[in-house]
Amino acid sequence: MNRGRISLALAAALLAAGCTLMPKYERPASPAPAAWAGGKAPEAGPSSPAAAPAADALRWQDFFTDARLKSVIELALANNRDLRVAALNIEKARALYRIQRADLYPTIGVEAAGSKTRVPEKIVAAEGGTVGTLAQYSVQVGLASWELDFFGRIRSLNAAALQQYFATEEARRAAQTSLVAGVAAGYLALAADGENLRLAEVTLEAQTSSYDLIRATRDAGIASDLDLAQSRSQVEAARVNVAAYTGAVAVDRNALELLAGAPVPPELLPGRFGAVTDTKGVSAGLPSDVLLRRPDILAAEHLLRSANANIGAARANFFPRISLTASVGTLGPQLSDLFTAGTKTWTFAPQILAPLFASGSLIAQLKVSEIDRSIAVAQYEKAIQVAFAEVSDALTLRATLVAQREAQEALVAALDETLRLSDARYQAGLDSYLGVLVAQQALFNAQKGEVSVRLAEQANLVVLYKVLGGGV
Repeated sequence: MNRGRISLALAAALLAAGCTLMPKYERPASPAPAAWAGGKAPEAGPSSPAAAPAADALRWQDFFTDARLKSVIELALANNRDLRVAALNIEKARALYRIQRADLYPTIGVEAAGSKTRVPEKIVAAEGGTVGTLAQYSVQVGLASWELDFFGRIRSLNAAALQQYFATEEARRAAQTSLVAGVAAGYLALAADGENLRLAEVTLEAQTSSYDLIRATRDAGIASDLDLAQSRSQVEAARVNVAAYTGAVAVDRNALELLAGAPVPPELLPGRFGAVTDTKGVSAGLPSDVLLRRPDILAAEHLLRSANANIGAARANFFPRISLTASVGTLGPQLSDLFTAGTKTWTFAPQILAPLFASGSLIAQLKVSEIDRSIAVAQYEKAIQVAFAEVSDALTLRATLVAQREAQEALVAALDETLRLSDARYQAGLDSYLGVLVAQQALFNAQKGEVSVRLAEQANLVVLYKVLGGGV
């Protein structure tokens, strides 16, 4: 075998490398409607917002407007351990893909070997020789069983590994989006409980002042013991609320620091509870095809592509495998003889392995790969359906939460006026203190309800950011 024949074999292998038996990939039709309930999808032209990637419209840096929250998110992106694991998984998947891809190319190595063998007396006597030691040394460079990918088996496995890597990258994006949304939700919960704590402290201060005033009037013979007891009950109830929300704030801060992966400096903690998001670009008129850009759906599609590529590898198993082992070097009886004239040696050992009888295992492997693809199709479609339901729910709640907040604000204003009038009638001696107590409790509950509704409204926008795919 001369060099020309070896070169010809290598060229044939490279020409055949582009052939695979993978089925042509076709993206399954989306099982979701074209638009959300209550919203008509706009026509998506080449320059329309619908044609732009969802991540461009929902970058967290633009969506979240609170400067402190942005800093906490940046802290979490740098220190969160779950996100770090996701990034390391990408590195692992990239390395695995490189390992699989390396099988497409020959492995060239150098081998140096030496051996000494003593010839037994009986063998020497039988052959009429003399007892001695047989020595042999060699140095060779060559291919280590390189498979020629005529039918695309290795190339199909390489494509499957590449899609697995892409799926891992999308999983990292999904983890980052979830982390950003989780930090924002934790930040809002801390701000809301901080607002409830402030309301409880203000209420306790007011109740304590009322109690002191009623005790003074009772001592003067104007107020009754019942009024004093009722006022004291309100003071104790306010103290309970202060203690409860103090604990809730501490728990919320611990949860936020767990997400951040590091202590959150006091200057980055939320102040007064307010809006932290910008709602532009989030509306019921968004087309449902933006879901196809969600990281989890993209990951499901990459896994589907990987399953499709594995079918090509299973099909290729029905055809012969051809591998080459070749080497060139020097061989001599003494170490000093290496690289001298008359010691050149070479080997060329092609191998063909063709399946003749496999007891149906190859057919079963192909069937398994086809079933895996069907499972991946179902998972891909389910991911789209779940995503559509999540966005539809969030968009539906958005309108009702706005109405709830407006109604709750009106309720707080009405109850504040009720408390003012009840206190005036009590001071004038027209009503008992019970009316004031009822009005105070109703106002405090309404104020807590307002905080809850505002929290739900802001949290709903955070959920929208997440379910629409978020952004980096």
